[in-house]
Amino acid sequence: MSDSKTRPVLVPVLGDQLTRKLASLRGRTKDDTVILMMEVWDEATYVKHHKQKIVLIFSAMRHFAKELEQAGWTVDYVKLTDGDNAGSFTGEVARAIERHDPRAIHVVEAGEWRVQQAIEEWPDKFECNVEILDDDRYICPLSEFREWAEDRKTLRMENFYREMRRKTGLLMAGDDPEGGEWNLDKQNREPPKDEMDPPARPIFEPDEITQECIQLIEDKFGDHFGSLENFGWPVTSDQAEKAADAFFKERIEKFGPFQDAMVCGQDDLYHSMLSTSINLGLLDPLDLCERAEKAYKDGKAPLNSVEGFIRQLIGWREYVRGFYWHFMPGLESDNKLNAQRGLPEFYWTGETDMRCLSDSIRSTRENAHAHHIQRLMVLGNFALLAGINPKEVQDWYLVVYADAYQWVELPNVSAMILYADGGKLATKPYAASGNYINKMSDYCGDCKYSVSKKTGENSCPFNSLYWYFMDRHRDRFESNQRVGRIYSNWDRMDKSKRQDYLDTAEKFLDSLTPADSSWARAD
Repeated sequence: MSDSKTRPVLVPVLGDQLTRKLASLRGRTKDDTVILMMEVWDEATYVKHHKQKIVLIFSAMRHFAKELEQAGWTVDYVKLTDGDNAGSFTGEVARAIERHDPRAIHVVEAGEWRVQQAIEEWPDKFECNVEILDDDRYICPLSEFREWAEDRKTLRMENFYREMRRKTGLLMAGDDPEGGEWNLDKQNREPPKDEMDPPARPIFEPDEITQECIQLIEDKFGDHFGSLENFGWPVTSDQAEKAADAFFKERIEKFGPFQDAMVCGQDDLYHSMLSTSINLGLLDPLDLCERAEKAYKDGKAPLNSVEGFIRQLIGWREYVRGFYWHFMPGLESDNKLNAQRGLPEFYWTGETDMRCLSDSIRSTRENAHAHHIQRLMVLGNFALLAGINPKEVQDWYLVVYADAYQWVELPNVSAMILYADGGKLATKPYAASGNYINKMSDYCGDCKYSVSKKTGENSCPFNSLYWYFMDRHRDRFESNQRVGRIYSNWDRMDKSKRQDYLDTAEKFLDSLTPADSSWARAD
């Protein structure tokens, strides 16, 4: 063993930590540090991720490694196809220790529970010192969230968001919110309009590195969900900054009012499309918030758009991360509504006559993306109303979206979409009939199912499924102040009309073909 003074510090950098601002790199010198980056089979296959998702992560990792090497860092990069790939983070770190004989390992805490559990075993597995650092890229440290959550009866995002506004000073006028209101969501619910003409988001032509990743994924993961034909995600920080520039120049003005709108065949509308870059580490969320605030102060974007954008980042994003770690590992198995139905096969194939679902799944398949209202009020709403098993829904969302990591996916799906946590996150279930989709989209006009028809043949399935769901869970929701009053409407209906709703819903549900589990996980 060499002298400890000459032995390097090994710094593992995970696939969603692609920034030089990482705590484990801060203060390190290039002459005594080895950066370890790993493409491992376990991460690519623990669920059968969308092909674009794997290409995005691998290409971004390879570009980041190249950037570090060009800056003079020593990078030990393990490719998926390396013949002796150990297949796991722990296995690859063990092999790297053999190669480099480090005096210490410095690693930033993982974003996902299962990876963090493995990292926390490293001090007992390895002889060298292992230092696990807080991920300080977030505004709210996990310890701060735990302190905020302690002894609270309810963990409402709105209360947390106000604390983050005060902490960052974003959109604050002294002690008060800019404009006099904390939350301008009511101004951000415009339905689509004929004159909408959203600019196309930037598409980044795959370079040689990305092309190599595309070929790798087609060769190794050809049976995974999704298409690679439209791949154009940013894979470097420079590309991500260009994507951010385009959003702030071309789309933020109308982002707020139309963020809930849905238009068939228009997949991006005025959304930022930056979540993949943020979650990889290519963009700094606080920097984006400051840019949004500047756009408002410079008169280039309205307050409702800027507040909505900032709320998504320092409010919702920070909140779901804290919520995830606060309630894991139990959150993963929660099923308070006892939903047991299998995921319908059309979630994978898109083969359904429900136009809203078909279009949302098409965008998901082609782009590894659908915007938040498609995820919540179309795909998620259906899964909630139909009583789909939470674990199957969780797997689907984790597989199909390029920005999906369990820390952000699980609270959104289990708690917000499916109410599987019993209301720790949401004050009410996000259940809606076809009327909501008709109001916020153009989906219903050319659909086989009539949104104005409540029951019977060719009636919109969301209409009967809504009452089927509410009737099934009356004991739980009748006392809920936000939804309980709808039961008076149900009770005023004729008994025969109520039965028509239930019969129509059951007939539709019986017609669904359950998906094979091999879509999401290898046998």
